[in-house]
Amino acid sequence: MKNILNAPFVEEMKRITANMYRQGWDERNGGNISYMLEEEIVAEYLDLNNVIRTIPTGFDATKLIGKIFIVTGTGKYFKNVEHDPETNLGIIRIAKDGTTAELLWGYADGGKFTSELPAHLMSHMARLEVNPNNRVIMHTHPTYTLAMNHVHELDEKKLTHTLWEMCTECIVVFPDGIGVLPWMVCGTNEIGIATAEKMKEFRLVVWGLHGIYGAGKDIDEAFGLIETVEKAAQLYMLACSVQNPRMNTITDDNLRDLAKAFGLTYRTDFLD
Repeated sequence: MKNILNAPFVEEMKRITANMYRQGWDERNGGNISYMLEEEIVAEYLDLNNVIRTIPTGFDATKLIGKIFIVTGTGKYFKNVEHDPETNLGIIRIAKDGTTAELLWGYADGGKFTSELPAHLMSHMARLEVNPNNRVIMHTHPTYTLAMNHVHELDEKKLTHTLWEMCTECIVVFPDGIGVLPWMVCGTNEIGIATAEKMKEFRLVVWGLHGIYGAGKDIDEAFGLIETVEKAAQLYMLACSVQNPRMNTITDDNLRDLAKAFGLTYRTDFLD
């Protein structure tokens, strides 16, 4: 059996959580990530018959029975994952009852998965129906995206349109736009249901005045989506800080030309 601490998926989680913490996006114990793993790869590192303990999820994830995830822990700081992954991460499998997680590794201090696991599982189910290759759900609190929430209408068409205007790559990276939810209490099934509904249509969902959810086929794609939104939001906030804000923007005709050049299927209804 190979050493789990050398597993590529553990290394990926260590790198991305450290990077996100350094970006300032995941203060204290903010943010969470869940990454669906392939059983045959996990079996190279763990005895899949050895269940350390079971943990109720508080949610019926019947559609995910047997699926294995590596998930950040509740109350854990991203800055600590790199140095102590076995305490701050866990590998779980959704049990046959659909409402229990079987712990296969991690949470060594007796902890458990993020309190937002139901929201993650709901989003995984929603994205898998759209694209079976989507394996990562990432939640974080990017600074400029949050700042923009305070000064821009929380409307998905208007927010997407503004971000598309800010830099050329935006419509190329997220042609499907960004879903937006109003402020809601976090860590509840209600916000999970609302997020999953948006995830049927978008790979990115802004939680108003809280943060953002991103989905992707791997860690890089999910992070790259959020990173691109954050860069555009930073440009917006910097442009708005000057006396004559946003004199020049990428026009709707420019965006249409970009979409044509890259062969994009994009939200045409998000342009004027």
